[in-house]
Amino acid sequence: MTKWVYSFGAGHNEGRADMRNLLGGKGANLAEMASIGLPVPPGFTVTTEVCTWYYAHDNTYPGDLQDQVVEALGRVEKAVGAKFGDHHKPLLVSVRSGARVSMPGMMDTVLNLGLNDATVDGLAAASGDARFAWDSYRRFIQMFGSVVLGVDHHRFEEIIEHVKLDKGVSEDTDLDAQDWHRVVAGYKDMVAEVTGAPFPQDPKAQLWGAIGAVFGSWMNPRANTYRRLHDIPADWGTAVNVQAMVFGNMGNDCATGVCFTRDPSTGENIFYGEYLINAQGEDVVAGIRTPQPMSEARAKPGETSMEKAMPAAYAELVQVRATLEKHYADMQDIEFTVQQNKLYMLQTRNGKRTAAASLKIAVDMAREGLIDQKEAIKRVDPKALDQLLHPTLDPKAPRKALAKGLPASPGAASGVVVFSADEAEARAAKGEQVILVRIETSPEDIHGMHAAKGILTTRGGMTSHAAVVARGMGRPCVAGAGSITVDYASQTLSAGGKRVNGGEVITLDGATGEVFIGPVAMIEPQLSGDFATLMEWADGVRKLKVRTNAETPLDAETARKFGAEGIGLCRTEHMFFDPERIGAVRQMIMAETESGRRAALSRLLPFQRQDFVDLFRIMAGLPVTIRLLDPPLHEFLPHKEEEIEEVASDLGADVAAMKRRVSELSEANPMLGHRGCRLGITFPEIYEMQARAIFEAAVATAKETGAAPVPEIMIPLVMARRELEILRALVDKVAQEVFAETGMHIEYLVGTMIELPRAALTADAIAESADFFSFGTNDLTQTVFGLSRDDAGKFLPIYVEKGILPKDPFVSIDRDGVGALVEIAAEKGRKVKNGLKLGICGEHGGDPASIHFCEKTGLDYVSCSPYRVPIARLAAAQAALQGGGDRTA
Repeated sequence: MTKWVYSFGAGHNEGRADMRNLLGGKGANLAEMASIGLPVPPGFTVTTEVCTWYYAHDNTYPGDLQDQVVEALGRVEKAVGAKFGDHHKPLLVSVRSGARVSMPGMMDTVLNLGLNDATVDGLAAASGDARFAWDSYRRFIQMFGSVVLGVDHHRFEEIIEHVKLDKGVSEDTDLDAQDWHRVVAGYKDMVAEVTGAPFPQDPKAQLWGAIGAVFGSWMNPRANTYRRLHDIPADWGTAVNVQAMVFGNMGNDCATGVCFTRDPSTGENIFYGEYLINAQGEDVVAGIRTPQPMSEARAKPGETSMEKAMPAAYAELVQVRATLEKHYADMQDIEFTVQQNKLYMLQTRNGKRTAAASLKIAVDMAREGLIDQKEAIKRVDPKALDQLLHPTLDPKAPRKALAKGLPASPGAASGVVVFSADEAEARAAKGEQVILVRIETSPEDIHGMHAAKGILTTRGGMTSHAAVVARGMGRPCVAGAGSITVDYASQTLSAGGKRVNGGEVITLDGATGEVFIGPVAMIEPQLSGDFATLMEWADGVRKLKVRTNAETPLDAETARKFGAEGIGLCRTEHMFFDPERIGAVRQMIMAETESGRRAALSRLLPFQRQDFVDLFRIMAGLPVTIRLLDPPLHEFLPHKEEEIEEVASDLGADVAAMKRRVSELSEANPMLGHRGCRLGITFPEIYEMQARAIFEAAVATAKETGAAPVPEIMIPLVMARRELEILRALVDKVAQEVFAETGMHIEYLVGTMIELPRAALTADAIAESADFFSFGTNDLTQTVFGLSRDDAGKFLPIYVEKGILPKDPFVSIDRDGVGALVEIAAEKGRKVKNGLKLGICGEHGGDPASIHFCEKTGLDYVSCSPYRVPIARLAAAQAALQGGGDRTA
């Protein structure tokens, strides 16, 4: 027989803390607290397996569940000396949810269950307090009516307000037994009117109705949203906890409260929390009454601390705080009730906390000896570090919402709205803070994106051009804000009937995707000593190297500050858009002959050389992976009539000829067209110029600093071994020429970016001409799925919501498809070359789940945007602690 129900309390504990998958976090911890001698009211847990059964069998229960519930309920009755449904000494119970991970406020709770028109008199007689009994009855009808019967909560509040108005009082506590009797009568009439049936009087029917409601709440909209945001699988289910009621609303020697063993905002080792005298738990969180502080040290004038009002119960709670922290070795979130000066524990769980608090608590607990350094590393969510690396909005600051998009790049920024990259650059040069607003961005907007404090787009997803570039630059970005309409002609943006003109201020929150009208106060990041300490501990255990994606000195310096161990992707095309060199780039594209192209490229060579000198100096002997030109040439040309005329004039070119060239270069699907190594094959002089710039810069830097850089030249979009053979020969030829001219030899590597399925499947052949593979998982995901990362944001969220895909594959690597190709390529490549260096340079390089995959697959490094370097360092350490793959390089 399957065991569906587990008892706890009164010396009969069938569960343990490590049974949270079966009993949920709340049920497991109630059993654990009871087993270590803490005062826990007895009860029982209906397991998560019943929830799974419930949804798999048309909202029905296993046949033997009812008998197990009756048996467990009898055990509770015996422990407390009261009987469920008894008219003289009734047992009342709470019915609460409890998933295996905390989902605060997402599911439903019912208190005081078991009350009816008869048992309320028994409760009044047993307690000697009629007011308390009728207050408890109205609370039960209100919660049961709302949670189980689906009656709108405001309907109950209206009835209370009318009674208070008639009596001329403003507080619930001013109502007496007769008043609550009147409220109950009003509640019952209203419930009968709304539902078409009288309020249920049978306690057993009440119990099963509440159990069903809690299981039903597992799939309510807010719970579904919470699970999606926190990657909680729907098939985990929730447990249901049924527990004997203790009452914080029985008089002034009673109270209820919520507290944390440390400050959840700062992480300080101080008792933090609030309580209310003569109240039940929902009063603390509902905001109906103002809670009071726990400790006298935190009490303000006019406040009465629990330490002062209930010294004995408070002293016991302080001891419980120490016991729980020592037992769980983590900061605890505690719910408690005091009934007639006796303390009862209703819940403990690992407390939610800010990133700053998480960091401080982990480091402090390691120093206190509660946990070791490895456990401290595991305790901090790498993604949460984003909160520490960027400015954030002051939570207390007022704000006026405009719209919401995707949280594409963390941080917050305020600035005047501009609608073009040129204007962003011009205004920023004058010292203005600007927000660049575009329908979508393109590589040609790079200078404006760099100049802007933040970027807002109405199209595109989490890995759109705007998102990727913004993260690389450390700029806050809200992408795909589809509810916003941008009108370039009128220089306005609008949403929900609100309009913002160019030049007016907006604020972006890149961590939430929210857009606000006007400025909002910020909090600047503080990289504290605890941050440095945890990073040092992480570096001591991780195996994966962490590089950065960078092509500007600022990006490179930022990444080095955050601990990057080299550059894993330098996208040279971003350099070509610089205003000083775009003219030469366009001249090269417009040239009809090779000699014309070479003449234009000779003008670009000094710029490219200096680009690499700057990066080599900053990286000081560390590896620098440079991707040769990748995008199709048409991206460097203007497309609008007036822009073509302007550029033709600047170049001294014929407008008709330029239009013809634009037309010649246009492609139906340019991302699968004439780009990457295909440019190098058809126009080898482009790659020759870039290779010369790299080697001349490497030699110059080595002579200047004495620290020779390690250039790793990456050929993009290779699909066949012969492509790499031809282009490697070209690179090697240029290298020998430069070494001969300068009299100096520099070590270098030549490799390729694996971003096509064919390249992954033929990696053994390609590896014969490669010193390294770098997996470009952005494009590999596009080509594996047949998805455009710039357009898929319109429908991918629906795919995730419907369970077709577990996650957005551009955000976290698809292990079954993309991941399988990475594993195949890694295995095939290293069979040919045992020392083949393997890395990843797509956006997945900064995603913790993807980093765990890279560790398991045995890659040598990940490369990510500068502001994700600390995230990658911590995630790599956590992956190493979990165990990963073998490395042969």
